Amino acid sequence: MKSIAFAVVTGVLFAVGLLVSGMTEPAKVTAFLDVTGNWDPTLAFVMGGAILVHAPIVRLVRHRTHPIFDVRFHWPIQHAIDVRLVAGAAIFGIGWGLSGYCPGPALVGLAGAAPAAVVFIAAMLAGIGFVRLMRR
Repeated sequence: MKSIAFAVVTGVLFAVGLLVSGMTEPAKVTAFLDVTGNWDPTLAFVMGGAILVHAPIVRLVRHRTHPIFDVRFHWPIQHAIDVRLVAGAAIFGIGWGLSGYCPGPALVGLAGAAPAAVVFIAAMLAGIGFVRLMRR
């Protein structure tokens, strides 16, 4: 039960951070990606701030034998850079660039009933379903 409560608190904190940083505004995201036009570098500062907070915490946590709010750590087990990873990253980047949304901010937009977020989430779920169907 503690792990679920902690996940909810973490999710809400993440959503607030996305709102405060402007990551839920597709126009701000596409302006960040438009390096040859009216470039808005503010999201680079958001990313830098996230790295400054995340990196030292990960270094500390990696030395622990078990997490505080779960029974085990859920570290990535796949370390190889393969075609699936590169293709997935490319599709993610293209979708992010065209829509101005990635999954986290889109979920926040969905909670606020933003029409573009609803369309994005529907398309994302359709894509996930298509990939799962193709794997079979």
